[in-house]
Parts: sequence; C-alpha cells; structure tokens
Amino acid sequence: MKSLLVTGGAGFIGTNFVRFWRDRHPESTIIVLDLLTYAGNAASLDGTDAELVVGDIADEALVERLMTENRVDTIVHFAAESHVDRSILGPDTFIQTNVVGTHALLKVARKLWLAGSGQPHRFHHVSTDEVYGTLAPDDPAFSETTAYAPNSPYSASKAASDHLVRAYHHTYGLDTTISNCSNNYGPFQFPEKLIPLFLINALHGRPLPIYGDGMQVRDWLHVADHCLGISLVLEQGRSGEVYNIGGGAELPNLAVIDTLCAAVDAAVAADPALAGRFPDTPAARGEPTASLKSFVTDRPGHDRRYAIDCRKIEDELGYRPARDFTTGFAQTLQWYLQNESWWKAILDGSYRQWMEANYGARTAAL
Repeated sequence: MKSLLVTGGAGFIGTNFVRFWRDRHPESTIIVLDLLTYAGNAASLDGTDAELVVGDIADEALVERLMTENRVDTIVHFAAESHVDRSILGPDTFIQTNVVGTHALLKVARKLWLAGSGQPHRFHHVSTDEVYGTLAPDDPAFSETTAYAPNSPYSASKAASDHLVRAYHHTYGLDTTISNCSNNYGPFQFPEKLIPLFLINALHGRPLPIYGDGMQVRDWLHVADHCLGISLVLEQGRSGEVYNIGGGAELPNLAVIDTLCAAVDAAVAADPALAGRFPDTPAARGEPTASLKSFVTDRPGHDRRYAIDCRKIEDELGYRPARDFTTGFAQTLQWYLQNESWWKAILDGSYRQWMEANYGARTAAL
C-alpha cells in the first residue's frame, strides 16, 4: 500500500490527480499539503477522503512530521506558482515556492529515505514544457533531450527546480522522476488560465482579450490524461528519468478561442435555460460569442510555440491520451456549466480579493 504526500493537491492538477489516484487505488493513504494561496481550493477535494494539511512546502519540520507520521513512501510534487503573467509582475514568489520550496522537500526526502529508513520510495516532480523555451513553426517538438531555454521568470524557476531534482538523484541516489507536460485544461482549473477565464467571460458578456495575433501555438492536454501519464511514471517509470506528457492537440490560441465561442453559442441554443442563467452572454440575445473577441498588446517574452514529443512515455510506459481536443473540450464546457457554484465562489471571494490587493480593482473586474 502506497502512502502519498501530494503537494499542491488542492490546486487544479493536484486535485484531479488525487481524484484519479483514489479511484484506482482506494487502499492508498493520501496526504495533501497545500498552502491554500489564492489558487488553492479546499472544496475541490470534497468527497476524496484525502487528508488536507494547510502548510508551506518550505516548512521542513512540517514536511518531516507528515512524512514520518504517515510513513510516506511517495511524494507527488505539484505545488508551484504557475501563471506567467504574474511571474512577470512579481517573480519573487515564484523563486520562493518553485525553487526554495522544492529544495526543502528534497532535503527532507533525502534525510528520511536515504539517511533514515532506506525504504523504497519515489519523488515525482511535475514540471512544464515551458522550460524548453519556444519553437519556430517548423522546429521539431520538445523531447526529453531538448536543451533548457526558459524565457519567463516562471519557466526559469521551474527549470531550476527540475535541475535540483535531477541533482538529488545523481548526487545522492534519491529515487526521482520528472514529467514535463503541455498546456492542461479540464475540471477545477482556476479561472486565470485561458479556457476557464474566456469561458466565464463569455458567459458574462465580458471581453475576450487575445494577446498579439492569437497565433501562439500550444499542445493541449486534458488533465485526466495528464494524471494517467503521471500514474504510469510513478508505477513504471525508470528512476532518474524524465518523461514528456502531451495531449497530441497542437493548436493556436485563436483556434481554441473560436472553438470555445462556437461551443457557447451551441450550448445556449440547445438549452434555453442557459440564457436565463447567463443573460449577459451574447448568445442569449442570438448574437455570436465571437463578438466579444478583442486583440490586446502581446505580453513580454511570449513564447510562440510549444509542442511535445511523447514517444518516450508511449514506447516505455504505453501512454496514450484518451481524449482528442474536441472531446476533452466538450467535457470541460459541460463541467463548468454544471459547476457554476464552484467557480462563482472563487470569483466572489479569494480571487477577487487577491486581484484587488495586487493589481487593483479595475483588473479584478475584468
């Protein structure tokens, strides 16, 4: 029976992983350590029976106590500051959480697992394709041997944490694995990221601000497929290895936004009750949601294209994404329409307060 410490388990991907793992491993102990900053949400773990401990991954005494008391043999490390725009405005928090926090976890894991019990263990670090930088239109997709070239404070902090995990394996013998994923989407995603932000804006008749020309290309990965990939790495991945996890859906942002607009139009047309729930959406008046699109100045250092080469995890571990983007997006849209209370509580509460405190009331109202 595994005993897991899931850091950042009340965040978007962490919450989905806890649910994914619990469904498949009901016998496991799951301890979630999350600081519950603005993007963490305890309600997202409702019904999972995971134990939520509110605390900082950089608190080594707390981490050591949790690991010792629960005989933790597996760390799945999601906890991170992850929004590029916020890293440009305030990089210090990214360095503290993503670099200092990761190092604290590694130190405790080394102490307990190598100098202490010597028990079989696994430290899995969840990273991002953004550490590889950007691709030209005809460049080959990122592989596990692509040189790191981070272009934002966020991606630089994740690159640093990746290198620390690698170093603890090669220097001390810690059993580690790393996965670098592409753009995730799906249930429980905090509404600062493109799909939930634009969906909620569309339902409320608010602008859909598109950076630059909107032709930045991303590989879109449904979070459940990401969780599948992580579980395969945990159970079958080779110690010290890196595995790239992608969704096989390389699309420009503008195509994703057009898909979203068309889907909202179709949903309102098929269910007139939605017009009553969201009277400000253009579709409620028979107008196209695409009328909300607006183009704004591109953000600094905006990477043009990401693409993931998944052949290693496919060949070694049998990974295949279960959803194409059309299917995954349709499921995501339905989840947000059916779980208005979840995202409405966020918009009415912690997120609005955080935005107002950091960026002013005008930004919080967008």
